[in-house]
Amino acid sequence: MTAATPALPARQRILDTACRLFYGEGLRATGIDRIIAESGVAKMSFYRHFPSKNDLILAFLQLRHEAWMARFTAAVEAASATRPGLAALADALGNWFADADYRGCAFINAVAESGVPATPEVGAIAARHKAELRDWIAAYAGRCDLREPEQAADEAMLVVEGMIVRFQMTRDATIPAHGRRLLELIAAAHRG
Repeated sequence: MTAATPALPARQRILDTACRLFYGEGLRATGIDRIIAESGVAKMSFYRHFPSKNDLILAFLQLRHEAWMARFTAAVEAASATRPGLAALADALGNWFADADYRGCAFINAVAESGVPATPEVGAIAARHKAELRDWIAAYAGRCDLREPEQAADEAMLVVEGMIVRFQMTRDATIPAHGRRLLELIAAAHRG
């Protein structure tokens, strides 16, 4: 891996480096000294922007939430043009699974690395991410004219989360198809 581009502001170089390393190698495995070295910032500059590693982890998780939700929702909307309904969720996940750097859900990974129970801040941001994802799926289910879109979203979340973890563990290329079938069954159970 190469160091971050020095033309970017120090805070952005730190965040870009942290996002890549935290997601790719884990929160605990990635030390501050490595982030400082690869981002090309001075130690004082790092601590001016992020007084602690925990502050940087929380910034990473917030950025990851925003980027992941934007990418996922856009992928679902695009997939729904050819495969309307909850099955589009599986297609969007399948696109994500095809990424060479796929390492599962950053929020599930962060909670697992933080221990059980997770540190309060990490647990809170992970819970907010999952709640916003569930709420988006409920709104999407409503647009798909499903009865009880809230319940459909709760059921769909089990499939979505299961697909994410299962693919991380197995890299089984059939998981999107299996998830699609389960999501279609959920949709059928909630049709008018």
